[in-house]
Amino acid sequence: MKKRFTILHLAGAVVLSFGAFAGGTCLLLKSWVGSPWPLMRLAQTLHLIQQHYVGNVDQSKLYDGALKGMVSILGDPYSSYLNHEDFVSLSAMTEGHFGGVGMVMGVKDGQFIVVAPIEDTPAFKAGIKAGAVLTKINGKELKGLSLDQVVKQIRGQNGTQVVLTLQQGKEKPKEYTIVRSDIKIKSVYGKMDDHGIGYIRITNFSEDTAKDFGTELQKLQQEGMKALVLDLRDNPGGLLQSGVGVARYLVPKGPIVSITDKQGRTDTETSTLEKVGFPLAVLVNHGTASAAEIVSGAIQDTHTGKLFGTKTYGKGVVQNVYMLGGDTALKLTIANYYTPRGRNIDKVGITPDQVITADDDAGSNQLTAAEAYLKEQLGAK
Repeated sequence: MKKRFTILHLAGAVVLSFGAFAGGTCLLLKSWVGSPWPLMRLAQTLHLIQQHYVGNVDQSKLYDGALKGMVSILGDPYSSYLNHEDFVSLSAMTEGHFGGVGMVMGVKDGQFIVVAPIEDTPAFKAGIKAGAVLTKINGKELKGLSLDQVVKQIRGQNGTQVVLTLQQGKEKPKEYTIVRSDIKIKSVYGKMDDHGIGYIRITNFSEDTAKDFGTELQKLQQEGMKALVLDLRDNPGGLLQSGVGVARYLVPKGPIVSITDKQGRTDTETSTLEKVGFPLAVLVNHGTASAAEIVSGAIQDTHTGKLFGTKTYGKGVVQNVYMLGGDTALKLTIANYYTPRGRNIDKVGITPDQVITADDDAGSNQLTAAEAYLKEQLGAK
């Protein structure tokens, strides 16, 4: 009798424990996703496919497909599910190297746009320009593809070939046959002219950009730099913190950028610089985007420099990467950012203080105007 009583108590404890676990799981799911029933339908669909679909089933691809579909329904070109291959590719990009042709893509008005070719890469050498519309890859239309799918098709192993069809403005579409290479990006280039005007070009914002910019700026100052041209043309952006790091050398004490999330919480990145010790001119164009717009917007709003060129791309949102396990991740738009004067430039861009359309591929007239302004500033001292 005592043994039976003990077994009944044990069985009851197991039932209660399972009930508590199931109840806790349901409460957790409800706090995460609201009603758990849609999640149950997802699990049921996966089960039915595995049990009854007549073709072969790769379980991992089913999960990847479900996650990609969930994110794509957001309609946000900057949010995506990253499988293992995608995550490795993104990591390589932010670290400063990746395999491909060397151009950064974006989406505007439903079209795939070249935000900027990266300097000294196959795309740059082939003559591809910022603002060109990509219409085909290897002769195939891009209808129905996401931005990540397009980028994935462009990238590939070093030495392989890809044919890109692009349209620049009202010109006829043109095919570019490009051999992919291992794109190793040096993001900061500097030099000095005979008048004491330094020139620093930043091609993108990767992990080491702020540090490399500081090194180059110090080198030019030691050489007697009196004024600086900062060239952000065709800079597609990159890591927000790298952009903030560069801005801290060029923006006086106060806000650089404010980031506001879904809950309305605002985090402001600031500078502690007492003052900018030299006249500053910044070159921008349609290929200036994201972190490059944070830097140029902060300089314009704080009146520490003057912007020359054409209106920037207009990407005023911030993404974060959340690890999901197994070297997969979710890249998600989580916030809007605002310049020091409270401007959100998403889909709007930044209009330069002096609008100058490039009269050649190098935009020589834009650089000439910036240098003339700096010479005036130096002469006024």
